[in-house]
Amino acid sequence: MDLNTIWFLLVAVLIMGYAVLDGFDLGVGIIHLFTKDENEKRININSIGPVWDGNEVWLLTGGGALFAAFPIVYATVFSGFYLALVLLLFALIFRAVSFEFRGKVDSDKWRKAWDLAFGIGSLLPAVLFGVAIGNILRGIPINSEGTFTGSFFGLLNPYAILVGVLSLVMFTMHGSIYLAMKTTGGQKTRLKNLTPKLWITFVAVYLLATLYTFFEAPFLFDGILSSPLFWVLLVLLLLSLLYIPVAVKSNSLGRAFISSSAVIIMMIGLLGISLFPMLVPSLTDLAYSLTIYNASSTERTLTAMLIIALIGMPLVIFYTAYIYKVFKGKVIISEDSY
Repeated sequence: MDLNTIWFLLVAVLIMGYAVLDGFDLGVGIIHLFTKDENEKRININSIGPVWDGNEVWLLTGGGALFAAFPIVYATVFSGFYLALVLLLFALIFRAVSFEFRGKVDSDKWRKAWDLAFGIGSLLPAVLFGVAIGNILRGIPINSEGTFTGSFFGLLNPYAILVGVLSLVMFTMHGSIYLAMKTTGGQKTRLKNLTPKLWITFVAVYLLATLYTFFEAPFLFDGILSSPLFWVLLVLLLLSLLYIPVAVKSNSLGRAFISSSAVIIMMIGLLGISLFPMLVPSLTDLAYSLTIYNASSTERTLTAMLIIALIGMPLVIFYTAYIYKVFKGKVIISEDSY
């Protein structure tokens, strides 16, 4: 295993960490859009209040790792997706501000405005991340020089939008399970009833997206069926997915959350196997695709960054685990709460 492959795996791990951790944050925000009771709204916000900013560290770290290890990919994708990324940035900013500003003025209109910012600031990233992944999977217009030659509206193709819907449903389901773990009474019951409906929707959209992929990006399936790792991840994905409604029905919400997290991890793992060694397929010609070799930094840079990662990543994992241990249990609203 060479340095390029190691960094491919490290970037994948960072994406998995972000999707699992900030995924339920986004899901809670989406559910918040449809929450009517003021006390339940406060519970929604306080369920993720202590952890949301730490979860987003994984996004920053993933972006930094991509820039350091595969700068050409970073430049091409960020320039091609520029308008979408600006929209994503504004959504995340307003979502972050809503936590602090919502309770600063004793006004229903004020709170409703920031509730809307929190909800939309969660919904848009959930969709945009999926649309970005959808475009990566089908390929984006890249010429022989590795330059993006498409347009913003070209990114809004049916396949990418379908993957955006899939990520929206996936994060909402993930968030509903997490929120059910943190609540009691009627709110918990409603969330437990909502989760199976989201699960059915997710399964339907996932099957449709998989079928669509066969026709939209058939190159992703070249040789993948002969990979033992593919079958291992696929079996784990199916088992985790099937266990979610069983765990929710038996009130084993912690296990349901672990299963939901496993589904997200396995899905990203399967995407990584399908793409490897490509990072960004070229829709113009697969020969122009950006790979872990033609888009990477120098060996010296990869080595130096690997040393830094081996020191920093355990620290990130440790403090993340510690924070979740400190704030485990049901949400209790107090004077100091959001």
